[in-house]
Amino acid sequence: MAGTTNTNTEFEIRGFNHLALVCRDMAETVAWYDEVLGMKLVKTLELPGGRGQHFFLDMGNGVDGIAFFWFPGAPEGVRGESLQDRNGMTAIGTVNHIAFDVPPEKMDEYAEKLKSKGVKVTQIINHSDSLEGGHQPNYDPATDNGDVFVRSMYFQDPNGTLLEFACWTTTFDESDVRHVAATADGVVPESRARIASGTTTSAAATVRTVRAALICSDSSFQARGLPTAGPQHRSP
Repeated sequence: MAGTTNTNTEFEIRGFNHLALVCRDMAETVAWYDEVLGMKLVKTLELPGGRGQHFFLDMGNGVDGIAFFWFPGAPEGVRGESLQDRNGMTAIGTVNHIAFDVPPEKMDEYAEKLKSKGVKVTQIINHSDSLEGGHQPNYDPATDNGDVFVRSMYFQDPNGTLLEFACWTTTFDESDVRHVAATADGVVPESRARIASGTTTSAAATVRTVRAALICSDSSFQARGLPTAGPQHRSP
C-alpha cells in the first residue's frame, strides 16, 4: 500500500484473488460491471441442484477478480444491519465498500466517464490527515506536503454495494500507524481512565475517518444528492 514494503513471512499472499459478493440479478450485475467498469466475465458456474450461479469477472490485469453468487430466493440485505447507516457503519462480517485502485491522473476523467454511463458518483474527496480523514477542498499536490493521503470517489452497483475509485497520493511509514486499536466495546484501552473520568469519549469519537460519501441510507443519499440503494444503471 502506497509504497510500503512489508513482507508477509507467514504466507505468500500476493493480493486479492477475488472478492465474492451476492447479487440480486446476475444478468444485470454482469452487464453493469462490463458496460460501466469494463470488467469482463471470465468464468461461470451453475451450482448443483439448482442452488444458483457463481460468476467471475476479471478487473483487467488477468490477476484480480470480483465474483458474484446468485441464489434463488435470497433475502434482501437487512437495512440497518448490513447496509450502511449515516456514518458509513455496516454490521460485523458484512462488506462495507470495495475500493479499486486507479491512476491519480485519471480521477477526473473517470468521474466524468462514470457520469456519462448514467452512474451517480460523489465529488472527488481528498482525505486529509489534518482533518482526520475529512475532505480537504483546496487540495494542491504541489503544496500539500502529504496531508492528503488518498483521493476517492464513491458510487454504487445495481445491488447497492458501495464502490470506490481511489488513488494514493503519498507513501506511508511508521508514523502513519499511530492509533491504538479499540476493543469490542468500542473503547481504546489507554483511554479507559479518561472515559471513566468523563474527560474523553469512546474510540468511535476519535477515529471518525468515515467519509460523508459513505452515507448509504436512501434518505441520506437523496438528501445529499448521492446514489440511493438499488439499480443506478440498466442495460438497454
